[in-house]
Amino acid sequence: MLDRPVVTAPPLDAPLRRGPAKPKLLSVEEAKALDAQSMADLFKDHINPGQFHFMKLLGFHKVKVESAEGMFYIDQNGRKILDFFGGFGSLAFGHNHPRIIEARQRFQDEKRHEIAIAFLSQYASALAKNLAAVSPGSLDMVFLGSSGSEAMEAAVKVAERASGRKNCKIVHAENSFHGKTKGVLSITDSTLYQGEFKLVENRYKVPFGDLEALTACVESDPDIGVVVLETVQGGGGIVQASTYYWQGVRALCDKHKVMWVADEVQCGYGRTGRFYAFEHHGVVPDVTALAKSLGAGKAAVGAMIARREVYMKAYGTPKTAMIHAQATFGGIGEACVTAIEGLNVLYDEDLIGNAEEVGTYLLERLEAIRQKYPTIIKEVRGQGLMVGLEFQDFSRTLPLALRPMVAILDDKLKGSLSGFIGALLLRDYDVLVAFTEYNRNVIRLEPPLICGEEHVDQFCDALDDLLSRGIVSIVKDFVKSQMG
Repeated sequence: MLDRPVVTAPPLDAPLRRGPAKPKLLSVEEAKALDAQSMADLFKDHINPGQFHFMKLLGFHKVKVESAEGMFYIDQNGRKILDFFGGFGSLAFGHNHPRIIEARQRFQDEKRHEIAIAFLSQYASALAKNLAAVSPGSLDMVFLGSSGSEAMEAAVKVAERASGRKNCKIVHAENSFHGKTKGVLSITDSTLYQGEFKLVENRYKVPFGDLEALTACVESDPDIGVVVLETVQGGGGIVQASTYYWQGVRALCDKHKVMWVADEVQCGYGRTGRFYAFEHHGVVPDVTALAKSLGAGKAAVGAMIARREVYMKAYGTPKTAMIHAQATFGGIGEACVTAIEGLNVLYDEDLIGNAEEVGTYLLERLEAIRQKYPTIIKEVRGQGLMVGLEFQDFSRTLPLALRPMVAILDDKLKGSLSGFIGALLLRDYDVLVAFTEYNRNVIRLEPPLICGEEHVDQFCDALDDLLSRGIVSIVKDFVKSQMG
């Protein structure tokens, strides 16, 4: 006779389960307790094993952040890591600003509502009003979303509809980055990101900052209705254009009734010493977009801001109003409260003024270091606390006799020196920096707008000391770090 399994009846007072059994899930406390190796294993297994390869090269995989405050991360060993990365410009207020936390906590304690699709949201309405107040000209109609890509999708769509072209074509710049969602991916100038996806074909590409090329393009095709440009190219390596160029863009678009979309997702929100980077040039676009620091480092918030005339042309009737209305999480309560408080803190603490002043000091110190190591650092550029540090091609850093032999490998070695230096700054000096998508020789510096001169000194002293080792020692030290 076969043995039968013993079935234990549930207690009489146990609730009847109506759904599937609970799978083995990690709890919040178990997630908090994961060590660096466990985190790495889960990342490789369930997120992106290819990306992990690069994180390992830079030494990021050894760091488990236990907390963060102000300008610093604190890791599992109590090490304070100075944040000159700033989440690609997402951390204007640093980490866990007390006023931001307090506003969010108050919202939770009062059990305020989050989703407001059936009803109007006082929080979304107030945030839209505040964005109109800080925006120049008639930029006063707002679409709220959750990311820069979503904000830019909304910006391109409203501009296309307002252009009046039935077969509207779009102009964008070389080395542009506007997002990875399907629409704006088409105007993101990266074969890597574009992959083999089927893209929108109604587009032209011109050199960034070249008014003559842009003019020739716009005047070559009457179907061109939209020009989309980052005011400062972030992924391109912190690349700016002249006031002459931006005033020319405005005049050209006015002449041909073309919509100008200024992508301020990374360079906006006070980072360059003005709320919008285009304000340095005395011009106002037809549409712009914000994200990153708009969420004050604690929420995902993106916004498209359009001139009223443009918005009304696109969506100004009951028949057209719902074509691009708020999505489910556009204007979610706590995110809006966070953004409202963030805008108030930005002005109450004069962080835009601080970005201009401390940014000038940072550029001065970096230029002095460049002059000290001209064979290593090619150029320092930027404005406010959006700075690019471009290194020479690898062959240029070597003795003259070796340069011709190594020069043929410069393209393959692009990014290696910035990677070595970034990895060693983290390992030996407790400093975190960022990199760029297109010009891999550039280290991108976008520290929080609360950055002080003492933080600039800590970073610059570390960089100076590291470069004083010389290229050969830097390469050897990096190789040792990979073997350890």
